This record gives sequence, structure tokens and C-alpha cells, in this order.
Amino acid sequence: MKHLGLGIRMTWYLLGVFVISGFLGFGQTVQANEYSNWDALLKKYVASKTIEGIPLYAVNYQALGHDPLYRRVIADLEKAPVEGFSTQEEKLAFWINAYNIMAVKMVLDHYPLKSIKDAGGLFSSVWNLNVGKVRGKARTLNEIEHDILRKMGEPRIHVAIVCASLSCPDIRPEAYTSEQLHAQLDDQMKAFLANPKKGLQVEESNQRLYLSSIFKWFGEDFEAKGGVRPFLAKYVPERLSAYLKNETFRLSYLDYNWNLNEFK
Repeated sequence: MKHLGLGIRMTWYLLGVFVISGFLGFGQTVQANEYSNWDALLKKYVASKTIEGIPLYAVNYQALGHDPLYRRVIADLEKAPVEGFSTQEEKLAFWINAYNIMAVKMVLDHYPLKSIKDAGGLFSSVWNLNVGKVRGKARTLNEIEHDILRKMGEPRIHVAIVCASLSCPDIRPEAYTSEQLHAQLDDQMKAFLANPKKGLQVEESNQRLYLSSIFKWFGEDFEAKGGVRPFLAKYVPERLSAYLKNETFRLSYLDYNWNLNEFK
């Protein structure tokens, strides 16, 4: 009887291991599919364009929304495992992708529109609307940005998450991954600042710098890393870096164009 009891316990133990392993494997499959499917959509429906004089990567929302793969991306995001991040890079990559997917969903849920802000109303900002479920919970864009991503202490998120507008940082034509995350974020920052219509513009004769309003709105995130100007100086050519470090160059901010980053 003693051996029989041991055998039963061992059977239950092995069954538990099997079930847990199967669950974890499912979770990893969902996450992998989510990234690969989203990556495929980005490569297919994001292209380099110039809109209203602004060079950028734009999105063919109409075509993307009709692709069956889009619904799979939304479904995978909804049923993604509640837990399972082993590194900060995994968590950052997941939530950056989630924000961008949900921003696209917000546009498509209210399409056609001129600006993502049109999805909101007089008393309900678009950023506070429930846009969809991520990991089984209804989310808003504000919640993903402010309650999750910003609390992770990585200011480069502000050039990675895209609010579907012309003056936003470009949507990257590939998914973010934990393995390539830091290289991708560095590349995003360099590309954004290299675009004088969106990131950084210099008037040498007037000794004035114009930065994206993003660096004003979220200045405190960069202050925690030494300040906006010293932080950005690492991502521009030496001449521009010197201007950023030179306090005699006064700082102003570029007008923000909220029109949709769309092409057809």
C-alpha cells in the first residue's frame, strides 16, 4: 500500500509538471506568434512617405485593417499570459508593441478619421478610452503609457510608442524584441533627432534649438537620466551634440501635427 501511495503521488506530480509545462509552452507560443504576426503586418503596411512636408514612416491603415492577420494579432494580445517576463527587456518589448498595436486599433475602431484625437469626445479623451484587452484586461493608451511603461524608467520609450500622428516618432517597420531592444531604441532616438521636421531643428544664426514637444511633455523622465539636453546629445552628430550641451543655445519646441500618419 505504501508503494501504491507513492506511485499515485508520483503520477499526480508528473501530471502537474505536464500541465504546467504545457501552459508555459502555450504562453511562449502566443508571445512568439504575436511578435511575428505584428512584425509581418508592419513590414507589409508601413512605408517611407512624405506627408504635409514631413518625412516619416506612415501606415496604410485601411489595408492593414482588412488583413486577417490583424485580427489574430489582436486576439493574441488579449490572451497573452498574465505573467512570464523574466527580464526588463521582455517586459518593455511586450508593452511597447502592445501600445502601438492598440493605437492602430483605436484608429481602425473609429476609421475614417483625420486624427486619432477625433476618436475621443468633448468629455472623454481618446487616451482614456478602453481600446481593447491586453492580457485579459481592458486597457487604455494612457494606462499602458503612464502606469506601465513610464514606471519602468526607460525614457527611450517616448521615441518607440507611436500615437498615430505625423509629429510622433515614426512607427518602426518591425516589431520590438527583447533581444534587439536596446539597439532598436537607440536607432529610433537617432532617427527621430535626425529629422528636423519632427525631432531636432537647429538655427545656428539665432543660437536656438527646436525640439519635439515630446521632450517638454515628458521632460521629467529625461531629468531622471541627467536631463533632456545631455541625454539627447549622445544620439546626434558631434556638432549638434555641442549645441545641445551649450546653454547659450536657447530651447524652443516644434509645433505638433496631430493629423493621422496615414497613406493609402
